[in-house]
Amino acid sequence: MGVHPSRGGGEMDVLGIDACGKQGWVGIRLTDGAYAESLVAVSLAALIERAGAVDTIAVDMPLGLVEKGWRAADLAARSLLGTRRSSVFLIAPRPAWQEPDYAAAAHRCQELTGNRLSRQAWALAPKLLEARACWLADERIHEVHPEVSFCALAGGVPAPYAKKTWRGQNMRRALLAEAGVVLPDGLGEADQIAADDVLDAAAAAWSAHRIALGIAERVPPLPEPDAAGRLIEIRY
Repeated sequence: MGVHPSRGGGEMDVLGIDACGKQGWVGIRLTDGAYAESLVAVSLAALIERAGAVDTIAVDMPLGLVEKGWRAADLAARSLLGTRRSSVFLIAPRPAWQEPDYAAAAHRCQELTGNRLSRQAWALAPKLLEARACWLADERIHEVHPEVSFCALAGGVPAPYAKKTWRGQNMRRALLAEAGVVLPDGLGEADQIAADDVLDAAAAAWSAHRIALGIAERVPPLPEPDAAGRLIEIRY
């Protein structure tokens, strides 16, 4: 996957992406911090290609992996989120994701962390490996976590309502609107994308804009490197 140049005219275009089940991936593109368009594609590479020459890409998926133990980024994000801590899965070390099935992966995770890999985390395997391949090939891509982004949007207060509830979705949409990301009604309906996936992609886009501006923060503040020296961090 190549690295695209910035668009002309001085505009800053960024892309936030969330996995959305069988539909693949949903993206929200912002231009100068404001909503520009939504995109859906079966593969992450196809969605990024469709978005064109964006400056920064933020993906809601674990990207950097440690060789042993749990990622410091996940432990720090859980601590930050308090009541929403369960939204952050503990991501197994890299060797576990090379196993052919859940039983083998859970056993390998036990060896490397002292605890078995959850089935929920293992369900991420296809999308996680797909996203990692893109991350390793495209320097514009950064890892984000929507609940960390929404916490920052709310002034450091974790969301009081879950993202699949009516109140939780309205609150998250309002937080985005207050930050200048006004989402049109009906986004994702034609492609049967769940509302919370659209909101997560928008939160990722908000974080991508902050990364592009050079004002984004990171969890943990001092990230650990992976085996190749790339930083394992969640940006927001």
